[in-house]
Amino acid sequence: MAQALAGLLLVPMACALSACGLQPIYAGASGEGALADLSAVDIAPIEGRTGWLVATALEDRVSIRESAAAPRYRLDVQLDESLESLGLLTDESVTRERRVLRARYQLIDLSSGAIVLDATAGSDAGIDVVSSDYATIAAERAAAERLAEVVADQIVTRVSLALRRRN
Repeated sequence: MAQALAGLLLVPMACALSACGLQPIYAGASGEGALADLSAVDIAPIEGRTGWLVATALEDRVSIRESAAAPRYRLDVQLDESLESLGLLTDESVTRERRVLRARYQLIDLSSGAIVLDATAGSDAGIDVVSSDYATIAAERAAAERLAEVVADQIVTRVSLALRRRN
């Protein structure tokens, strides 16, 4: 009896949810949606070590499916990163740093040269500066890796939305 009642309640709830206008980003009318579009994006090389980290993270997310077809879009990314001292002791030694990574990116339609998306992404991370230089450098590198992942996620989300609206 309880299962039948639960089943009767699920039908109106499912109908109400389908009428809300929300659509999954990775499914389209053909069942492919942003997956097919993301696999058609070529990532332009990005300068520097952090650029390599961001480019690798983007490639991991965009190359969702192997595609033999030529890319239809190019993603150009320019990074701006900084390392700021925050915490100072009375002897002016630094105890805390903030690593900031910002990216300005453009998605370009290769057939027309039109800019489909021009946006920015960014994040920051706090780093404790300790007496060991090795530990501090390792923390700075780990922060750069985390920031590259976060920025890549933001870029892929925005690119997916732009491609979804375009189709």
